Amino acid sequence: MGEIIQANGIAINYTLEGPADSPVLMFSNSLASNLHMWDGQAAAFSNEYRVLRADTRGHGKTEATSPPYSIQQLLEDALGLLDALNIEKVHFCGLSLGGMIGQRFGAFNGDRLLSLTICDTTSQMRDPSIWDDRIRAAKEKGMGGICSATVSRWFTEAFVATGNPILDEIGEMIKTTKLDGFVGCCEAIKIMDQVDILGDIKTPTLIINGKQDMSTTVEAAQFLNDNITDSRLLVLDPAAHMSNVEQADAFNNALRAHLDTNTA
Repeated sequence: MGEIIQANGIAINYTLEGPADSPVLMFSNSLASNLHMWDGQAAAFSNEYRVLRADTRGHGKTEATSPPYSIQQLLEDALGLLDALNIEKVHFCGLSLGGMIGQRFGAFNGDRLLSLTICDTTSQMRDPSIWDDRIRAAKEKGMGGICSATVSRWFTEAFVATGNPILDEIGEMIKTTKLDGFVGCCEAIKIMDQVDILGDIKTPTLIINGKQDMSTTVEAAQFLNDNITDSRLLVLDPAAHMSNVEQADAFNNALRAHLDTNTA
């Protein structure tokens, strides 16, 4: 599923669904997933919005270049995709790494945003050594070797215990992520510090975070809320890192209200 287009010097895999004359809602995936992490949102919103999803550099079917990457580079990929598709403005929704891209989008290219939603994300990495450990583990074990530990961080124990089939789908996304793409994005996250640009985000912003998210905590989300002028924070309970999957209905309801409020 998807089409390939050249943008910002790489081949980007994307899908575009929904009424051609509707506002565009763009989703940006997390590290070690792909555009299908948003399947539940695409199904919920593609009747009323033009839903654009793309695999991040080195993820899914998008081309992987040699590491390291930067958050700015990943933003330029997103902007390049919009230019290639002749899309001027979007509602942007990103989770984790996608939310880091979203912060930068809002700070530097807010004129192209109708609204901003950033989920289970942070503005600063306080312990870069974690990312060195994850890079080392992926290189030594392969992506399949880090799958189980990643899934356990992304979802609450209770959700994992349900055996929901989507867990296998998420696991497959992790396993099939290109090593260069994973390492490149880990390097980008490791050095990411966007605290100083949060005050430049003027776009109406919804911040969503899982209460049990130990990767990007509620405290990190509260910091974003405190420092982005026109922002609102919603904490979903129970939910860990993949709040859009674990609490899909609540997530979609909050996102829909935010979009409707900011669609002329």
